[in-house]
Amino acid sequence: MNRYKTKGGQNLIYESYDKLLDTWNVAVQQQDIITSYGSTHVITVGSPNNPPLLLLHGVGDNSAMMWIYNIQQLSERFYVLAIDAIGGSGKSEPNEKYYREFDQSEWLDQVLESMGINTTHIAGVSYGAYLAYHYAIMRPTKVMKIVCMAGRVPSSQLEMMSKMMKAFLPEALFPTERNCKKLLRKLSGPNYSVFEDNTELMNHWYYLLKYFNNKSMMKHKTLIFNNEQIQKIKGNSLFLIGEQDILSHYPKAIKKLKDNQLNYKIVKDAGHSINHEQSEFVNTEIIEYLIG
Repeated sequence: MNRYKTKGGQNLIYESYDKLLDTWNVAVQQQDIITSYGSTHVITVGSPNNPPLLLLHGVGDNSAMMWIYNIQQLSERFYVLAIDAIGGSGKSEPNEKYYREFDQSEWLDQVLESMGINTTHIAGVSYGAYLAYHYAIMRPTKVMKIVCMAGRVPSSQLEMMSKMMKAFLPEALFPTERNCKKLLRKLSGPNYSVFEDNTELMNHWYYLLKYFNNKSMMKHKTLIFNNEQIQKIKGNSLFLIGEQDILSHYPKAIKKLKDNQLNYKIVKDAGHSINHEQSEFVNTEIIEYLIG
């Protein structure tokens, strides 16, 4: 399966990816970790003497755009490993095994082992939030604490898919620049200007909608965990949910968090892009929760 609809589109995404990294204004190191599912692109920032923090992005994006407003503050306190999800729109390259028999936990096991990381904190947004609590449930001895942003714990596949369709359709089917902006405002709270005022970020968002083949991420399945499994993250997780996030702030999702006594906060004036829209607040919450 081709991850990009055209070679020209891939080039535009990669060129824009590099331009976004240049705006991080921190010293970055990039490397490709070879796993049994292909190569995983990892961006490391900060001192290796600091506590490790694994950053996980969502389905339709990548590390370069996801952490643009968070990386400076986080890298002062953590040794940050921002990885591009294999099969996603970043610079990780899946192989044939990825499309046949992908295992998310095994993949992260291999990445962390290659980086010499035995235990880590994790922070993720949207699908990255799911992957954070998925890994914490499946590999509890390898995870210290997790922060799940714009994330929910769905009770069924139907619940999850119905919310996704309502949020992304029909705009995502017709990725014009106009629909790109319309979808962004639909997903965001009132602070959508953090995107619209950043030309390179908007260009990248448009390129992803137009040229990335989202079917390539379909091997990243979402498991429905039962309450007994969810209890494994009761004492080491924080959920940050935008008050205007149509994907994670709705009665059933909040009830699931309450019923399982999970630690969560509703963030005012934030939508699904919570770590962009309320970056200062989110950065502080991550740092204070993980290391105080």
